[in-house]
Amino acid sequence: MQHSAPPLFRQGIPALLKLIVCLSISIALMLIDFRFKALDPIRNYVNWILRPLEYVMMAPRNAFKNTSEYFTTRSTLDKENQAIKTRLAELSLLANQSEFLMIENQNLRELMALQKQVSFKTLSVEILFNPPNHISQRIVINRGSNDGLKLGNPIANDVGILGQVVRLYERSAEVSLLEDRDFAVPVQVARNGLRAAVFGVGRGNPLELRYLPVASDLEVGDILLTSGIDGVYPPGFAVAVISKIERNADKNSSNVFCEPIAAVNRYRQALAILYDPQFDAKAPTNNQPATGPQNNTPGRRQTRARGMQ
Repeated sequence: MQHSAPPLFRQGIPALLKLIVCLSISIALMLIDFRFKALDPIRNYVNWILRPLEYVMMAPRNAFKNTSEYFTTRSTLDKENQAIKTRLAELSLLANQSEFLMIENQNLRELMALQKQVSFKTLSVEILFNPPNHISQRIVINRGSNDGLKLGNPIANDVGILGQVVRLYERSAEVSLLEDRDFAVPVQVARNGLRAAVFGVGRGNPLELRYLPVASDLEVGDILLTSGIDGVYPPGFAVAVISKIERNADKNSSNVFCEPIAAVNRYRQALAILYDPQFDAKAPTNNQPATGPQNNTPGRRQTRARGMQ
């Protein structure tokens, strides 16, 4: 009795042989292609045919990717731009503050130099604010009766007189500036010793030298110093410089206008002069001012002028 092979076995042998033959052919082709590059023309031709189709199929993905990157980049650039603007504003503010501190430091150095020159006590003060009164020309300082300040104490900087304490509190005080209406300071002309009184007329208006006859020996550019005869201001501090003279011979009077030497609205630091005429007064040695030449421009800060004899 003959036994035949199973059908699955009979069908598997040819399939296995075919697989072996295909693998052999594939390996042979791969070796030939690797060695001689025989399939490169076919590969290039197929790639040339399929490349447009590949682009078409990838177009939606590329469009989505590019759109997403655009909005992400735009948002990032907007944030970076805003951060740069903020930093620029901060640096600008720091630069302005640095310049302000340099000016303030220079002013403090000049006030310290003035303190060494005077023979009486002084008190450094800082201007806090202007009272809400547009008519009067006053300021509020950070020193008061608790600091030894008294009514009538003059306020000055390294150039000249700024004003006088007119209202006193425990930790602050109000100072009436030279430009305040009817504020008066006894002065004398540095060139010839002529005594008079200079008055404030109001904010933004020149000071006036009143009650002088038409023949008074006055010239434009004359510097006015505190005379010291009132017992309030020490003698020799610069107050103003004559800027204009109008003589009226019919009325035997002169309208003399002056500009303050010290810039009353420029710096925040100043000195309160704790002057007592009974102990601190001393006669001036001459009538020449220490404020420099008489042709100094009014209102400008003078580095050579100290307003002292």
